[in-house]
Amino acid sequence: MTDMIRSSRARRQRWLWGIPLWLLALAFLTPFAWMLSTAFKRDADAFTVPMDWIPDQATWDAYAAVLFGESSIVPAFANSVFVAALRVLGEVVTATMAGYAFARIRFAGRDTVFLLYLATAIIPAQLLLVPRFVYFQTLGLYDTLWALILPGMFTVLGTFLMRQFFVSQPAEFAEAARIDGASEWQIFWRIYVPMATPVMSALGILAFVWSWNDYEAPLVLISSPETYTLPLSLSNFTDEQGSLSPSLSMAASVVSIVPVLIVFLVLQKRFVQAMTHTGIK
Repeated sequence: MTDMIRSSRARRQRWLWGIPLWLLALAFLTPFAWMLSTAFKRDADAFTVPMDWIPDQATWDAYAAVLFGESSIVPAFANSVFVAALRVLGEVVTATMAGYAFARIRFAGRDTVFLLYLATAIIPAQLLLVPRFVYFQTLGLYDTLWALILPGMFTVLGTFLMRQFFVSQPAEFAEAARIDGASEWQIFWRIYVPMATPVMSALGILAFVWSWNDYEAPLVLISSPETYTLPLSLSNFTDEQGSLSPSLSMAASVVSIVPVLIVFLVLQKRFVQAMTHTGIK
């Protein structure tokens, strides 16, 4: 009898928590549903009231235009993939090595340097856009994809995330390896890096999303259409009157979120493991 009462209470609690969460999920998914619906409509039908969630005359014309038309997003898509791939690779490598150094290698002023490095995170990113513009223009890298790639290879959050992971790991692993004659590089590469794979995957997801959605830096550092990234190219879809075309812009937006969904779905288990290990809530 007691077990039945406990089971009944547990079901009621699941329902009490489940219903609000489902309603909240629907509220968040509604804009995405509208985006998908509008991508299959004509511009004249995009803002009809009441809204037609399933178009009577669904068309693929918007997708054909954004992929194969004069304002195709394919070149910008390729630029975004190139920038994101190098930024992710660079950030994961530099953050992993820096995090290990700050966590496991003793050197003079280590903690002070790390605190000073963390303090740079309080500087708003917008304040650095103009100095970066002048700096990259001086170096001849303005209006190139490298102006977007190089700053993204070094981040405070990535270093902090990896340091927290390495600090949480037992020091006995390194001590046993040193007794066996392993060098510091061997300890790092053969012992700690394999354990850090989930955290590195999580950092890769975050770095990919930041790079893929970055709009401000390309807006300031990129001027030629052939070097546009995807966020910049999304503003190119206009109708005959010069106003933004709802169907074209929504179709391009649908295409733009596909890589992010794929990356997260492939690495979501490692992402959850990393958040558990590092204590991020």
